[in-house]
Amino acid sequence: MKCFQFSNSDKNDDHNNKTTKSTSGQSCASVSTDPEFKGFTTSGQSSASDISTESSSRLSFSCLSSHKRPCNLRVFTVDELKTATRNFSRSLMIGEGGFGGVYRGVLRDTKDKRTDIAVKQLSQRGLQGHKEWVTEVNVLGVVEHPNLVKLIGYCAQDDERGIQRLLVYEFLPNRSVQDHLMSRLMSPLPWETRLSIARDAATGLAYLHEGMEFQIIFRDFKSSNILLDEKWNAKLSDFGLARLGPSDGLSHVSTAVVGTVGYAAPEYIQTGRLTSKSDVWSYGVFLYELITGRRPLDNNKPKNEQKLLEWVRPHLSDLKKFEQIMDPRLDGNYSLKSAQKLAAIANRCLTKHPRNRPKMSEVLEMVNRVVEATEAKSPEIPIEESTTTPRVDDEKFRVRCLSASRRLVEHIPKENKLLVWKLWRPKLVSTN
Repeated sequence: MKCFQFSNSDKNDDHNNKTTKSTSGQSCASVSTDPEFKGFTTSGQSSASDISTESSSRLSFSCLSSHKRPCNLRVFTVDELKTATRNFSRSLMIGEGGFGGVYRGVLRDTKDKRTDIAVKQLSQRGLQGHKEWVTEVNVLGVVEHPNLVKLIGYCAQDDERGIQRLLVYEFLPNRSVQDHLMSRLMSPLPWETRLSIARDAATGLAYLHEGMEFQIIFRDFKSSNILLDEKWNAKLSDFGLARLGPSDGLSHVSTAVVGTVGYAAPEYIQTGRLTSKSDVWSYGVFLYELITGRRPLDNNKPKNEQKLLEWVRPHLSDLKKFEQIMDPRLDGNYSLKSAQKLAAIANRCLTKHPRNRPKMSEVLEMVNRVVEATEAKSPEIPIEESTTTPRVDDEKFRVRCLSASRRLVEHIPKENKLLVWKLWRPKLVSTN
């Protein structure tokens, strides 16, 4: 399969593009009128407007295959994907955004082997979505990593409905991190899972930035673009706004400002100069999402709490105040020390000057240390095995049960920061 040509052009070419609005089935994504956020949306969906294809490095995504390996994607027909999704049934729709609808589907081979897939269908509203589609094919066609969503194939075909452009991904059943953080219909993510997600996301970004011969800047890193597989491993998805990093000798890539309000780095918003440190800033915002369970921008909150970074700032210097920003859905089941360390990493990512921010490989090292320290402090208590079944009234057996069933409970703010032991007492059941 041949990669698609997606050449970058001068920034001046982008000046001629007209701004459009993207729509979402969940909520309309309106372009902000604030000039500081031109090209951004406030609904959590990436804007399809003003999407640039330029780069001062003058590289193209079609060059990626020559750097790494030939694209290895399956080419689907529209009929195959109609069959897989029951003719794109609304009952199988699992998401919708500016790009188009996303449907769950099933592929069956000659041996009737079942493969669950997610099919993203390009909206036919204009050229901008096509550019995102081409970018995804060229990036995920040559880049492969456990913490990046796998692109299985694509469809580019004309039929009675017009031009059909579709992407076929592996299906990740546990939806996005944003779904779990924000939805009250889902159980909250445990603290240990949040730490694991932070590590997986950092691993994926570090690979894009430093793990290949070329650099890819994600440019739209956010919780809704981090999906969870059946084992709760996190994978980065939606590479439609990705850009190649600057070539040797250049400090940045000049692009039109696009993305999602609340995640983009301030220097990128102000100048359009894109670097990998822009992704580092977005990652710092994401860490505070994991800690607080709040969106970066939430107009439904009181006025002084609408902007996440401004709200958390006064709470960081004092232990009691810091506890007030922890996600209440965790119900005190977290390690306060690891949360503070994670906030410290976030603060380093959110340093105003991009040169002073760490690289993602350095961020990953810091997050790994937090995860390892947290795991080391919560070991499982081994339960002694027995080859015989003791009598229920055996006093030694009951004592051993009580000892093995002790659990150390992390302190809760209301308990005056004391460690408390919680005993489970076995219930005696008659066997008559």
